[in-house]
Amino acid sequence: MKKFRLITTVLFLLVSTVSQTQVLKLGAKAGLNYANFSGSDLQTDAITSYHAGLSAQFKLGDKFSLQPEIIYSTQGASYANLNQELTQKLGYMSIPVLARIHVAKIVSLDFGPQFSYLLSKDIDFDTDVNEFDFAAAGGLTFNVTENLFVQGRYVLGLTEISKNANVKNSVGQLSVGFTF
Repeated sequence: MKKFRLITTVLFLLVSTVSQTQVLKLGAKAGLNYANFSGSDLQTDAITSYHAGLSAQFKLGDKFSLQPEIIYSTQGASYANLNQELTQKLGYMSIPVLARIHVAKIVSLDFGPQFSYLLSKDIDFDTDVNEFDFAAAGGLTFNVTENLFVQGRYVLGLTEISKNANVKNSVGQLSVGFTF
C-alpha cells in the first residue's frame, strides 16, 4: 500500500508542477472492459466490466508524448464447474504509463507498462490473489475533436494473479474521454 501511495503522490506532484500550457493536457475517461484469464488449461469465459479514471498527457515533441493514467478497472473471468457458473471479479487501481507516437494528426499508437494494485475481489471460491499485477498495454487513440477522444487498448498481464494458479489477466478496453 505504501508503494501505491508513493506512486500516486509522485504522479500528482508531477502533474501539479508542470504549467497548464500546450505541454500538458489533463483528461478523464471511462469505458468497457472485455476481461478474461490467460495462461491456464482451465476453460474460462470473458466477462464484461468497466473502467474509469484520469489521464495526463505530456507533449515531448511533435510526434511523441507520455501519458500516465490512474484508472479503476474491474477484471476477471467466469467458468463452469459442476453445472455451476463461477465468477471472479477483481477491482484494480491501475497506473499505465504509455508512450504515445502520433502517426497522424488524429491517431496515435500507445504502448507501455501498467502497474496495478488490487483494491477489491468478488470471488466464488477460496484462493489467494496477489495484490500487485504488472502488465503490458498497447492500443490506438483517435482524437475525434480537439477535446474528445476514443481509445482501444489491450492489456496483457505478465504476472500471475494467484500463487496457486498459472493464470494472468487479459483485458480489452474501449474508452471514451475528454481533455481540458
